[in-house]
Amino acid sequence: MEQQNISYIIFETINNLLNNLLSSIDTTLYEILDELAFIDTNILKISFFEKIFGTSSTNGLLLIANSLLIAFVIYYAVKLAYSNYTSQPVESPHHFVFRLLILGISINSSFFICEQILNINHLLSSSIQELGQSIFGFSISFSKLIEKLNVDIYSITSDFNIFSFDGISKTFITISLFNLIFSYSLRYIMIKLFCLLTPFALLTLLNNSTSWFFKSWIRCIFSLLIMQSFIALILLLVFSISFNSNTMSKLTYLGCIYALVHINSYVRQLIGGISTDVSNNFGISPNLFNRRS
Repeated sequence: MEQQNISYIIFETINNLLNNLLSSIDTTLYEILDELAFIDTNILKISFFEKIFGTSSTNGLLLIANSLLIAFVIYYAVKLAYSNYTSQPVESPHHFVFRLLILGISINSSFFICEQILNINHLLSSSIQELGQSIFGFSISFSKLIEKLNVDIYSITSDFNIFSFDGISKTFITISLFNLIFSYSLRYIMIKLFCLLTPFALLTLLNNSTSWFFKSWIRCIFSLLIMQSFIALILLLVFSISFNSNTMSKLTYLGCIYALVHINSYVRQLIGGISTDVSNNFGISPNLFNRRS
């Protein structure tokens, strides 16, 4: 009898500890996911970030990019001067000057270019969210997602039991969404990093031998940004699920949460790019920085 009481006490203690831990994570972390997942131009509107990027062509990273631009011009001039002796084909001066003017303007307008790219991307994802709001009558977001999960899954049982299917489901969902915090935080930082690389990516287009870097850069930043449209679509699917208390509905929820966790892997398989999956040690696509013709 005493052994049964001890087992029951241990069982209840484990359930209470896990329930308190999971509830604490639920209430404090999920609000951050919406800000991390759905990125707009506010990511650029930080004073220190603007100073690092450069407010004009004479400061910040723009100064370095313009210095490298001059270095490219000197390299071309030397190569053109020696082309008569080496008989190596060189780009015509008219074509080079035209490309130099276009890229020079683009490099010094790269902050504006980043803003417009982020605006277009946010417009696409917000359009999907607005579509969901017009259909369901509430915003398509992670904060609403946890409310739906609490109503549809967790409210059907009064007590948390880690050894039941509902307990395992809640644990899986909470850990998965907690993993999203790290994954989307890494994505947030990587987008800021690739925005800072914009002037240098544009600069590499001035020489055919370095243009591969721009192709890798555009593929990476596109894959990172387009993720939020896929996230909005998956959330749209979650809210479209008609829940009943059978196992199939719960498994469908779990499938959607799993898709949110691994969306970066699916996007990379589709278009390539950089990984933000924390379980893969921040791996990068094998062919990401391979030189391409």
